[in-house]
Amino acid sequence: MGPDWLDPVNLLSGFGPYMLIGLCLIVFAECGLLVGFFLPGDSLLFTAGLFVAAGTIDTPLWLVCVLLTVCAFVGNVVGYYIGKKAGPALFSKPESKIFKKEYVDKTQEFFDKYGARAIVLARFVPIVRTFITAMAGVGRMDPKKYFTYSAIGGVAWAAGLTILGYFLGQVEVIKNNLEITLLAIVFLSIVPIIIEVIKARREKKTLVQAEADDITQVMQAQIDDDSTQIIPRVER
Repeated sequence: MGPDWLDPVNLLSGFGPYMLIGLCLIVFAECGLLVGFFLPGDSLLFTAGLFVAAGTIDTPLWLVCVLLTVCAFVGNVVGYYIGKKAGPALFSKPESKIFKKEYVDKTQEFFDKYGARAIVLARFVPIVRTFITAMAGVGRMDPKKYFTYSAIGGVAWAAGLTILGYFLGQVEVIKNNLEITLLAIVFLSIVPIIIEVIKARREKKTLVQAEADDITQVMQAQIDDDSTQIIPRVER
């Protein structure tokens, strides 16, 4: 599903004795730098848990989780201010086909509608977790609110997936079918956003139906009102 060097096992193994340092840098880049959107965050964290369980990463699990969570959070802080500082210049060009002002407006509406859920759920969606941070800065989202829920999402994502990999990696079936497991992790990572899309469509459908019912009632009331009016007879 991609080049061999992006395979989580190969990627981590390539760092050799600096595996943990490389892992922290990747998490930081994916959460804060726009160029890190292609990195395999979810499966990489799960694989890191496997490596800790196997002793390949010779660092206590709790310390690995703390370091990864901090890197994820710091990455979000950097990404937010990149969006805040560079965003207005990028999105103020009317001829730009990529950085459009309407994207900022739509992102702001997305944040206003879903609030904390958008921030936390974005952690588990590849690519989205990279760009949504910068877009939060572009949209001038309240920093205190964003960083608070970003920290919550960081713990759930960075520490949660690493711990999941640590314990599930000790199960023989999962250990012997690592590629399938990693694909399942990627699929599960987009489930939350699929649920949100379905909910949004249902809410929109309900709203449209309610508006249609209101219009129907108004029209029926008008018809009933017109039918009760007395039309004066014209004498010839």
